[in-house]
Amino acid sequence: MIDVDEAVTRAHHEEWARVVAILTRRFGDLDIAEEAAAEAFATAVERWQADGVPPGPGAWLTTTAVRKAIDRIRRENKRDDKHHEAWRVHDDEPPEPLGAIDDDRLRLIFTCCHPALAMETRVALTLRMVGGLTVPEIARAFLVAESAMGQRITRAKAKIKAARIPYRLPSAEDLPARVTGVLTVLFLVFNEGYLATGPGTGPVRHELTAEAIRLTRLIRALLPDDGEVAGLLALMLLTEARRTARVSAGGELVTLDEQDRGTWDAALIAEGHRLVRERLAAGAAPGRYQILAAINAVHTSARDVRDTDWSQVVALYDQLVRLDPSPIVALNRAIAVAELDGPEVALAAIDRLGGTLAGYHAYHAARADLLRRLGRSADSRAAYGKAIELAGNTAETAALTRRRDRLG
Repeated sequence: MIDVDEAVTRAHHEEWARVVAILTRRFGDLDIAEEAAAEAFATAVERWQADGVPPGPGAWLTTTAVRKAIDRIRRENKRDDKHHEAWRVHDDEPPEPLGAIDDDRLRLIFTCCHPALAMETRVALTLRMVGGLTVPEIARAFLVAESAMGQRITRAKAKIKAARIPYRLPSAEDLPARVTGVLTVLFLVFNEGYLATGPGTGPVRHELTAEAIRLTRLIRALLPDDGEVAGLLALMLLTEARRTARVSAGGELVTLDEQDRGTWDAALIAEGHRLVRERLAAGAAPGRYQILAAINAVHTSARDVRDTDWSQVVALYDQLVRLDPSPIVALNRAIAVAELDGPEVALAAIDRLGGTLAGYHAYHAARADLLRRLGRSADSRAAYGKAIELAGNTAETAALTRRRDRLG
């Protein structure tokens, strides 16, 4: 017998963005789309419990959401274009042209990434509406409080209404101006799948990484000359290639240096390396995603962790810091420096980041490892404890706990 809660959760992961995309395109109002979709999923919990899961859950949710949207418009007694549009949809008239993009989810991502919104705002809104991420997951991605992120998304919706920003389908000419925000959205969706932060999810959410890769491939077909699109695709492929080696049979996260490299996906690595080589041959100055892809190419080129060219990794991070001087990049650079110049030099660099990364579990985990290597067991144990307290991923928590307990 199919578990209803599991079926609804799976449908939410797979169908949320598609349903919101269809409703937004038809009704031109993001609030109506989101609320009607939420009502449809809530109805599914009740109806499927009594009647069973329907043969086509996605179609059932879409039909129910459209009806909910029409009902809301009627309740609000709007006799304007939206009301007429509702009747037009209900009467099954031909839909509007799809524009340059024929994928529902990707089209809505480009639509939500409107240049009138600040970059962080458009990315946060799109992650919520299209990526299917929850407000807590988005807040963790931006390293901000959940309440602050909720307010940011609410203000974005309000600005869209106040400024009457149209939800028109983007044309081919619109894509280059919006692609930076779109890539950021897909990068963060991929990251949430790569290392899930939600307490009710598995440690790795393959449905998110797979969807991010699929949509990035579509963008590459639309913008084949964009180096950052190619860079992001390469980065995703080289990361996804290691997915099966990242969690042990016992449910612990396996770090890069401990992974069985023989289990990595050779085809994905070959495709990722080819994209990196193509961008190098192009001769253009690399962007953020191209540099991150190159770093991953160095890691996946090494047959053993001892063969890693750490001087090249650090040099690439030096380039990245100039483009993106964020504390996260500085943290990752310091971790690489530890392999080149030793843990003491790296620890000094990491300690300078404590003011901005005190609430970030990876900061404390990195400190704990360096302190362990320096023989400072008591300090290492305390840092591991803080990392465990802040980590939201069950597999990562298990690995951190084991390392802490091995200190003796």
